Formats: sequence, structure tokens, C-alpha cells
Amino acid sequence: MDVKSSVALVSGGASGLGEACVRRLVAGGARAVIVDINEERGSALANELGEKVRFVKASVASAEDAQKAVDTCTEAFGGVHILINCAGIGAAQRVLGKQGPMELSHFARAIEVNLIGSFNMIRLTAAVMSKGEPNKAGERGVIINTASVAAFDGQIGQAAYSASKGGIVGMTLPIAREFARFGIRVVTIAPGLFDTPLLAGLPEPARISLGQQVPFPARLGHPSEYAALAQHIIENEMLNGEVIRLDGAIRMAPQ
Repeated sequence: MDVKSSVALVSGGASGLGEACVRRLVAGGARAVIVDINEERGSALANELGEKVRFVKASVASAEDAQKAVDTCTEAFGGVHILINCAGIGAAQRVLGKQGPMELSHFARAIEVNLIGSFNMIRLTAAVMSKGEPNKAGERGVIINTASVAAFDGQIGQAAYSASKGGIVGMTLPIAREFARFGIRVVTIAPGLFDTPLLAGLPEPARISLGQQVPFPARLGHPSEYAALAQHIIENEMLNGEVIRLDGAIRMAPQ
């Protein structure tokens, strides 16, 4: 899939990993629709990047909101070729804490946004992709999901978060197999410790300490590095049905 002249839908595209993807794809000639709940940041980014970009305020877990985002792609740019799912929330709480068992709503919220939200965007975007005109290789679209190393190395307090990201890992291959007949590839990236808004609230010494846990390079990942991998996935048609760790060889300790 050639980035140039493609149309990308990026959830969580107003900041962090999603913003880096929007910037890189637009710089490469793509048009993009940013989907995010942060209207201020999303509108500002769309205004900065100009006529090739639209912003839709939406919750990925809402069927109506997600459909509105997909409709914006087709109405503004005539279709959609790329979906990058970066929208997500952190969730840190022990199953049995000092105040008793975890509230069920805490677990449900992580699943709703991270897993159901990703699936919601996939099902609605793929419905449009599958009807698009294939390129010379028979390809109609590329879907990139964001999991986490927590799907494999979940720490104490990450039961809800790890479950939500593990679900994304688990659905990658079956959806890739199902969508093969449409010429739609599905790949998941599992980032390690990245310098995103999820870590922005930590004191700088804590951020440095986290980065030093990475074997090499001993630092937090840059969102631009995630975006670079996303572009490679888009352009390399043999990448399909796979989960790629992007983590500097880190394996998370129990806590």
C-alpha cells in the first residue's frame, strides 16, 4: 500500500503515537481523519496540517461516534485505505487492593475503550475498505492496532490493562485471516515504554528511571519511531496477521 494519495483514519490521533502517525502520513502525501475525544488538541492539529486533514470528536467505544468518523472519511476523501488504532486508556489497580476487590467498572472500562473500541473501529472501517478499488497487488486496506508489551509481561496492578491489550493481540490473526479475501491486512504493534501522554504526568526522574529499564536503547521510545514502523507495515504487503513488539528488548518485571 502506497502512503501517497491514501486516506488514513487514526484513532487517538490528537496526541502521542496517533499524532506522530498523522504527521508522518500527511508528510508522505496521505490525507487523514483524526478521531479523538480531545477536541482542543484534535482541532488544533487539523488546522495546523491544513486541507488534507479533518478532525472528528468521537469515542471509539461508541458505534454512532465511530460511524461518524468513517463517514467523514468517505464524504471528505472518497474512502479509507488505512486504519491506525491508537486510542486507549491506562488502567492500574490491583485486583485485591487495600480497599478491597477492584471495582468491576474499572476492569470493564479498560476493556470497553481499549479492546471494544479497537474492534468497533475495525468492523466499521473494514466495511468501507472491503468495497474499495484494489491496487495492482489486490490490496484494499491496512489495519494497524496498538497493543502493549503488557499483553505479554503484565505487571502487578495491570490485570485490566493487560487483558484489554491481550485481547487485541488475540484477535489480530483471526481478523487477518477473515479479511484476506478482501485484500485487507491486519497487523498489531506492541509498544514498550514510550514517551506518550500516558507517562507525561510522571516526574522527570521517574521517566528517566523507566527509560533506563530498557536494555537498548536505554530510554523511552519516541512516538516518531512507532510512526516509522506503522509506515513500514503499510508499505510492506507481506506483513500480515502478526504482532510486532517495539520495545528495545524490555521484558517487564512483576512490579
